[in-house]
Amino acid sequence: MPLPTATPSDDRELVLTRLIDVPRHKLFRCWTEPELIVQWFTPPPWKTVRAQLDVRPGGSSCITMQGPDGTEVPNRGLYLDVVPDERLVFTDAYTSAWQPSAKPFFTCVLTFEDEDGKTRYTARAKHWTAEDCAAHDNMGFHEGWGVATDQLAALAATL
Repeated sequence: MPLPTATPSDDRELVLTRLIDVPRHKLFRCWTEPELIVQWFTPPPWKTVRAQLDVRPGGSSCITMQGPDGTEVPNRGLYLDVVPDERLVFTDAYTSAWQPSAKPFFTCVLTFEDEDGKTRYTARAKHWTAEDCAAHDNMGFHEGWGVATDQLAALAATL
């Protein structure tokens, strides 16, 4: 039987979905605990060097990635919705204390759903414009988020 797929709702959304053989609370932990997110978040040759997470609606985050040349790229954002073990919604449209960012790019809606004893993990990247969505797709959204999701699943299986 083919696995269900999630499709984008419009030309401003990218979607990645996987059925992962790990309980959803372990996947949620990997997204919400700084010491875990740094272990899986970035596909090689990049790496995540720091994560500051205030996981609550209105809480800020800063996940710093490092490129192969040593350049650090901080990704600041804000949590909009947090439902433990079910959903995380965050955006780069705001930084700490509801301060607008210089260039909002996307809002991410992550869902963790029980399915046949496994977890249906879905990441929806909702962009402000179709051009931003296309740019994210051309950056390698599916490949990069796919590798990161494989790393997420592998780490969660060890918890």
